[in-house]
Amino acid sequence: AMRGFVVCLVASTCVLLAGDISFAQTYGIEFHNTVMPASGGMAGTSFSQPQDVQSAIGGNPATMVQFPGTQFSFGGAYAEATYNVTQATPLPLLGVTPYSGKSDTPGGLVGNIGVIHQVDMLGRPVTMGMGFLTNAAVGVDFRPFPESNGTHASYLSLDVVSSVATRVTQNLSVGASAAIATSVLDGPFVDTSSSQTDNALRGTVGANYDMGGGFTVGGFWQSKKNQNFENVVRFGNGAFQSLRLDHPSNVGFGVANRCLMNGRLLLAADAIFKQYSEADFFRAIYRDQWVFQLGGQYAMNQRMKLRFGYAYNEDPTLDTVPGTIGGVIPVGGIPAVHYVQGQFAAVSQHRLTGGVGIQDLMPGVDFDLSLGGMFEADKSFGSTTASVESYWIAFGFTWRCGAPITSCCQPGAVPVVASE
Repeated sequence: AMRGFVVCLVASTCVLLAGDISFAQTYGIEFHNTVMPASGGMAGTSFSQPQDVQSAIGGNPATMVQFPGTQFSFGGAYAEATYNVTQATPLPLLGVTPYSGKSDTPGGLVGNIGVIHQVDMLGRPVTMGMGFLTNAAVGVDFRPFPESNGTHASYLSLDVVSSVATRVTQNLSVGASAAIATSVLDGPFVDTSSSQTDNALRGTVGANYDMGGGFTVGGFWQSKKNQNFENVVRFGNGAFQSLRLDHPSNVGFGVANRCLMNGRLLLAADAIFKQYSEADFFRAIYRDQWVFQLGGQYAMNQRMKLRFGYAYNEDPTLDTVPGTIGGVIPVGGIPAVHYVQGQFAAVSQHRLTGGVGIQDLMPGVDFDLSLGGMFEADKSFGSTTASVESYWIAFGFTWRCGAPITSCCQPGAVPVVASE
C-alpha cells in the first residue's frame, strides 16, 4: 500500500509540473479545499465536518478524527479559465503598446492525494495523516500578442502535508499539521525573467468541538508561507533580482450540523480571513480578504449523496498600489505594478457548485465527483482592464479499511443514513 502511495505521489508531481496552469478557482491564489472531490461540491465547506480525506488534512487537522480506520483517497481536478486583458494606453518603459486579448494558458490539472490512519499511542487514540496537495495554481499567457512584449505569469505551489490529531475528550478534538511546500514561479514582469523554484515551511493548528445532536464548531490558524525566488527577473542589462512572494496567514472557522432530516441532510458554513497585508508581493496588489462558503449534502439513500454549495469572497484587489512589489522596483513604477496586478486579478466574487458521492461503488471503495463555476467579473487597474471566469471538475476514489459504521448523532460519529 505504501509503495502504491509513493508511486501516486511521483506520478502526480510529473503531471503537474509538465503542464501549464490556468488561473482557476482560487481566493487570491489559494484553493482552500474548493477543488477537493467531495468538499468541492459544497463550495469548499469542510472546516468542521469535511467529507473527504484531503479536506481534513489540508484544512482543519482536528477533523481527521472523524475518519476511522485507514482511509486512502486519490483525487484530481481539471480547471479552465477565460482570462481577458485590455491595455488601453502604451507603457513605453515596459515596451507594451495597446492590445486586447484572451490568455493563451490552457486548462490545467491539479492532484490531491491523502491517507489517514488511526492508531493507539500510549493508550490514547491518535489519527495520523499525510497528503500531497495542490495549494495554489495560477497563470496567464499573452505572448501570442506582440504588443504585450512577452507578458506571461505562472505560479504553482505543491504541499506535502503531515498531520496528527487526537480527541482530548469525547467531544473535543485538536490537531496540527506541517507542510513542506515546493513552489515554481515564472514571470510576471515584462523583460527578462526566468522560472525559479523555492521551498518553504508552513504550520496549521486547529480544534473541533461536537456540541451534540450532530452540531459541531471548529477553527484553525495557518501560518504565513515565506518564499524568496532568487535571480528571477532582470530589467535591461542590469543584474538579476530576487523576488519575495509569500502566502498569507489564514484563520478559518466552520459550523455544521450532520443530523438534519434524520441524518439525511448535512448543512455547513465556513469563513476564512486571509491576511494579505502581511504577505510580501501580494500586499502590494491585495488587501486583507474575507471568504464565506455555504454547502450542503443530502443522502438520497445509504449509497447516494447529492451536494450543493455557494461561495462569496471580497474582492481583494487594491485601487492604489506602491511602486515596488516583492522587494523589486519594476521599470515603469506604479503603472508597471498595476500591469502586474492585471495578471493576478482575483476579482470574481461568486461561485456555484454541485456534486455527487457514491458509497461502495466497489466493496470498500467510494467515489466522489464535484463541479463548479466562477462567475465572470472585471476590473480596471490603471490603464489595464482584466476580466476572468472559470469552471472546474474534481473527482476522487477513496479506499476504506476498518472504518466502523456508527449512529450519526452520537458525539464524534461519522454521518451515516440509517436503514429504512
